[in-house]
Amino acid sequence: MSSSIREKSELIEKNILSPYACLSCESKGRAVFEEPDNIRTCFQRDRDRIIHSQSFRRLKHKTQVFLAPSGDHYRTRLTHTLEVSQIARTIARALGLNEDLTEAIALAHDLGHTPFGHAGERALNDMNPNGFKHYEQSVRVVDKLEKNGRGLNLCDEVRNGILCHTGGEEAYTLEGQIIRIADKIAYINHDIDDAERAGVLSEEDIPLELRLKLGMKKSERINNMVLDVINNSDKKIRMSEDCYQYFTELHSFMFTAVYRNPVCKSEEVKVVSMIKKLYEYYYNNYTELPPQYIKIAQEEGKETAVCDYIAGMSDNYSVKVFNKLFIPSSWIE
Repeated sequence: MSSSIREKSELIEKNILSPYACLSCESKGRAVFEEPDNIRTCFQRDRDRIIHSQSFRRLKHKTQVFLAPSGDHYRTRLTHTLEVSQIARTIARALGLNEDLTEAIALAHDLGHTPFGHAGERALNDMNPNGFKHYEQSVRVVDKLEKNGRGLNLCDEVRNGILCHTGGEEAYTLEGQIIRIADKIAYINHDIDDAERAGVLSEEDIPLELRLKLGMKKSERINNMVLDVINNSDKKIRMSEDCYQYFTELHSFMFTAVYRNPVCKSEEVKVVSMIKKLYEYYYNNYTELPPQYIKIAQEEGKETAVCDYIAGMSDNYSVKVFNKLFIPSSWIE
């Protein structure tokens, strides 16, 4: 019997990928067993499930840094995700690692992010006695919330990469480790680009030493950081000590110049207040949640159900729900 397309792909992986790569044929598998696909490897299958998920589509209407920007060219959570995926795949290919696994993790890493970015995340973290972390929520989305509670049943390597993409424990695959560093490379550079577009800063405002070391413009910085990661990674994905130090200094500069800039964050107080009011309302009136979340409230607690529901909202939908609940209808344009 001739080999399937999937089996041929798995053989190609064995022949061309690095000894340190995670081979799809050696995956730890899924929580619920599924027969292998004839065409796609398990990681290709996961990537496709993520792209076709509702939570992935909602990312286009979720804030990255600038809250509800009026221009079409500011990043959203979706465009951020695509930039992370592009950078991560470049690194994976150069190191001979599994691009399909890398891409699947990258595309899913922020599925659990709240409306209005980290402002929404902080609000839910303040309200929920159990806390709220977007990376944990991203795993919950693919495990529990997608497909009306059935989840996507992703491979363990993808789930681990999502969970470990920021802070805490490091991913056990090199592909997962790539996402953590690609996420940093993507957001620091596109946030500079968006800040320039908003008139908050210019390239010349960035300390000259950092521009000389990392690059004089966005494309140079991304290229130099990616090259540094490629040249300094083997059994572990990492930047050189010098590059990481310059990145850390650039990040500190961005906190002062952009992330805590009153122009960028002028609406955050309103966002936090809105998310907290939504939480309080649904906590006290959980039977008004959609049926899927009422069931979660009964099985796992109201705190979990309310966080699940609000975190899944887009920016626009959360405002729409808030207006419906708290603003007299005759006042809504």
